[in-house]
Parts: sequence; C-alpha cells; structure tokens
Amino acid sequence: MITFLKIDMKTLITGLCLLLLASCGEQIDPIEQEAFSSTWIIKNALVYDGLGNEPVNADIRIENGIIVDIGIFEAQPNDKIWQANGLALAPGFIDPHSHHDTKLMKFPAPESALAQGITTIVSGLDGGASTFGDPFISIAHNYSVFEESPAAINLAYFAPHDTYREIVMGDDSKRAATPDELNQMAEMLRRDLDAGALGLSTGLEYEPSLYSTTEEVIELAKVAAQYGGKYSSHIRSEDIKVTEAIDEVLTIAREANISANISHIKLAMYALHGNATHVLEKLNKAREEGLDITADIYPYDGWKAPMAILMPERDYTDRPAAEYSLSSIAAPSSITISDYDGEPSYIGKTLEELAVEKNMDPVDLMMQLLQRAEEDNLKERVIGRNIGEQDIQTFMQWPYTAITTDGGINDSHPRGQGTFSRVLANYVRDKNVISLSEAIRKMTSLTASNLGISNRGIIKQGYAADLVLFNPASIQDHATFENSLQYSTGIDAVWVNGELVWDKDTVTSARPGQIIRRYNANND
Repeated sequence: MITFLKIDMKTLITGLCLLLLASCGEQIDPIEQEAFSSTWIIKNALVYDGLGNEPVNADIRIENGIIVDIGIFEAQPNDKIWQANGLALAPGFIDPHSHHDTKLMKFPAPESALAQGITTIVSGLDGGASTFGDPFISIAHNYSVFEESPAAINLAYFAPHDTYREIVMGDDSKRAATPDELNQMAEMLRRDLDAGALGLSTGLEYEPSLYSTTEEVIELAKVAAQYGGKYSSHIRSEDIKVTEAIDEVLTIAREANISANISHIKLAMYALHGNATHVLEKLNKAREEGLDITADIYPYDGWKAPMAILMPERDYTDRPAAEYSLSSIAAPSSITISDYDGEPSYIGKTLEELAVEKNMDPVDLMMQLLQRAEEDNLKERVIGRNIGEQDIQTFMQWPYTAITTDGGINDSHPRGQGTFSRVLANYVRDKNVISLSEAIRKMTSLTASNLGISNRGIIKQGYAADLVLFNPASIQDHATFENSLQYSTGIDAVWVNGELVWDKDTVTSARPGQIIRRYNANND
C-alpha cells in the first residue's frame, strides 16, 4: 500500500490536466510518477537479508536506487511510504539460467517473471545467446539494444560457446575445431568478456557443441578465467553418461583454474533415480580439493529440450538405440511435444498419444520425427518428465545449489512462470525441504556469488535496491504442465533499482532495468 503524505491542490489539478493529455502523448499522471520515484521507505517489513540469517523487523530506506538505511525510523514529510504490514521482504530474486531474454524486447515488463519476484535474469546459457538483432552480433550489441529500450528487470549475459561454433564453423561443425577456428572463437569470447560477460557458457548436449572436445572447452575456459569469469555448463549428458559428463566439468574447472557451475542439475533417467547423494559426494570431494563447483536447479520433474537428446549418438536410424531410449531414459507417455515446425496438431500430445493416433509404434514414430526434422531443418522440442522427486530435493538441499527457472516468458514449460514461487510454496511451506531463510539465500546472495555479481542479492546498506515483498503463507505457483500460462500469486511488490515495477499483481510503467556486468568489469 502506498501512502503519500503531501498532495496539495496544485498537484491534483496537474494530475487532471495530464489525464486529459494522456491520449495525445506518453505522459503519465503525477501519482504514477511519484510511485516510480526511487525514494522510498518500506515500513514494518520482516526483512530476510539474503544471507540465510533469521529475519528481523525493520524499515528500509531507498534513495536513488540504493538501500541507504535499515532500522526503525521516522519518515520525513515528503517520503513515500510502502506499508509492508509484516510481510517478508527479500532481495530481488536472481535467475541464473534464464531464456526470458528471447522475448524481453517485446515484453519488457514480463509478468511471468515479476509475478514470482525475479528482478535479474542471466542469459546466454546452454552456450547460446538470443540475437537482439539477426544474426547474433555480440553481447555488447545486445546490451546497447537493451539500454536504448530498458526493461523492468536487470539483464546479464554469459558468453555463448555454441553460438561461436555456429558462426565460425557453420554447417561443418560435426568435428573438432582447428587451431585457427579455436583462435577465432577465443577472440569472440574476449570481445564479449570485455563487454562484461559473466564468463563462458556451454551446451555440450546440444549441436554444435556436442562435437567439441574437452580440450577445446578447456582452452576457452582458460580465457574466461584470465578475466575472472565463471564457467557454466549444460553438461554433455544428464542421463546415460552423466558420470562422465560431471567428470568433464571437474576436469575443465581443474585445468582452466575456473569456478564451474552445473546448470539445472538433474538425473534424467529411470535407472539413475536416487543417485543424487552419490553425485554430491563427488562434487563435495572436488570442493575439498579446492575446486569451486556449484549448481542450480528448477523444482520440476520435467525438462524441455530437442527430442534429439534422447539419441545421444544422433543416429536416427539406430532402432536398438531408440528402443533403449524409450524404455530406459523416458517412456513415450512421459514425452510431450512442445514444438514441431509445420505440425501444430502435434503440440501438447505425448509421443504415446501421437503414436496411437497414427497407428504407429512409438519407437518408429520417434525415429521418423527425428529423421524428418534433420532432413528438413525443422525446429522440434519436447518436455520429458523423467526426473525423480527425491533427487530434486537432495540436490536442492546442497548448500551450493541456487534456484533457477531455465525458462522463458510465457513458456510452454511451467518453470517459466512458477519456479521461484513453487520453491517457496511447495518445498519450503508445504514439504519443509529447506527453510525460508535458506530458500531466499539460494535465490539471492548464493546466486550472486556463484555468478560473480556484486552489490546485489543482499539487503545491505550500499546495495542496489532490488527487493521483493511477499506473503510466505499465501505465495503460490499456478503453472502446470497441462496449463503453463498461469502466473504466480502472493508477490505484493517488486522494486528494481529502487523503482516500483510490480504493484499487487499489476506491472507499472517503470523500466529501470540495468545491464549487470561481471563484478571486475564495472564499477557497480
């Protein structure tokens, strides 16, 4: 609730005049202008600092986008007040693995993100960057487009290995890079790190990085390490060869002397369910060795990716491999088609349902769909629900695992609309998997630390005023696999850089989002 302590007759008259002019221009009334001012006092909040400490009752004063005071104090005559009424106030949630940027210029105030308290998205993950222009030019170019038309949320990027491979190697990418090609990729990486990229990202389960060697990635990771950057990887396998894929991440971290993050950590294969503890034993040993290994996770039992990943060798004529995939990795009933170019009637159907409709064996159908997509260069994606719930909880409890969406704006997967609120509702309030203080830490300060972002993720004097006010008793995700386009509820208000961008289930017209660069690449 906003309280204005001084509104005189002149202000009211001015407001009426501006309302009459609203249809002729871009002006907004003075009440809105006041609401978007970066000078605020948030009164009577239950403040969670983001570090995992127990909350305290306090007021927060914001000036010029910065938290300037925390305590109990009297408002000044012209202060703008938000009465928190004892609700939880946390640092704005940071999404460390996001694809929200693909639609951000079209939807600069994405309800799907703001309704779950996200104030910063990090893109360029899985080794690929959205274009912000066609084709991809550079991260600096994406930043310039954003700065010309800012969004309501902040934006950061990783440097995209897969995109570099596509540019340098073109259609001839099903092989190791030559020294000259590796040098070209390294130059692109340096250019984007100079622009403030957080580090290097790979999508080693996807084309074209699928065909890269470990040595190629190590050499590029060494470049990122020279800049103080991080390494974030969608590892080479999350099912059949997951052990080897995790070992590869550790080798890259060790050889390149770089902090490494395992993106959306999971065990997506029936025979692997229950093995999260063994994976964490390996990661803990690596940390004891001195490697800075972290992870992030989303709270769903299903992933979204090209169906092609179900055939790791990419031989779509190999029927035994296809049979093994649908019996051991993901059953036909657990695979739902979310995209297939030219076939809108396929969308939303499971592979099993489509096979019945076509009177085909599911194995033959999958092979047919993959062969056609490869021959005609069609985009295809599926949602596969084959992740064990106990593994989700075990990975989430690891002290070094942050929360992420891996989602997009108005995503066909519920993670794009529900991740952060689902953790707070389902895994904190309902199941008590982690405490509220710990969940907030995993959404804020831990994420900032894992990414190398400074001055955000903690409620502290001098830090950016990215804040989310919510009701822990009522916050709730609503997006489902059957109906993903349902936004979360329970977020009372969201501030980004001291500006109010979300007011009780409504976006404001403020667009205060900033570019966030690597902590040693700027003066933030």
